[in-house]
Parts: sequence; C-alpha cells; structure tokens
Amino acid sequence: MGCAGSSQNKGEETTKKLRKPKAWRHPQPITRTQLKQMREEFWDTAPHYGGQKEIWDALQAAAEADLNLAQAIVDSAGVIVSSADMTICYDERGARYELPKYVLSEPSNLIRDS
Repeated sequence: MGCAGSSQNKGEETTKKLRKPKAWRHPQPITRTQLKQMREEFWDTAPHYGGQKEIWDALQAAAEADLNLAQAIVDSAGVIVSSADMTICYDERGARYELPKYVLSEPSNLIRDS
C-alpha cells in the first residue's frame, strides 16, 4: 500500500523500452576501422565529462549488446533512459549521459576497408 497518490506502476514510467537508433549518415563515408577508432576514443574519454565510471561502463556494454541484453543492462545499472535509442540517459543521481549515434549503430554510408 502507500499514500493515495502512489501507484504500483510508478517505476515503469521511468523505464523506456530500448529501440534501435534511426538511420543516420556520417558527414563523409567512413570505414569500419575508422568507426571503431571513433568509438574507442569516445569510450576512453567519456568518463572525463562527468558521471560515474560504472554507469559509463554499463552504457558501453549496453551499446555493444543486442536490444534485449542492452535493456537488462540499463535496468540493472539503474540507468534512466530519456531517449529510447539511448542517446540521452541519466543515472539515479541525475547526471546526464549523452551518447553519439556512432557508438550505438552503424552509419548508412559505411564503406569497406581497403
């Protein structure tokens, strides 16, 4: 039970079901190697912009997982997903985490390495 304004579904309101990011294009065609390097640079520097390292680690694991596993990871880490594509998330303390689309999916103009 609880007070008159409480409800059983309150926790579900802050949990969004994850979905794949919308299709996007990089300004120039890039190779898979270049994309991998961009991702590595982002994840290496992301904790320096604030927030908790553990949350950044959970977001990286979720970004690299399939949708079902990603959902389980963000739920268990207490991540509040503001955008269902995970581009904007918050931790339980209110710290904001912004993820660029290139860490979440591949661009439509990805080219083969030569």
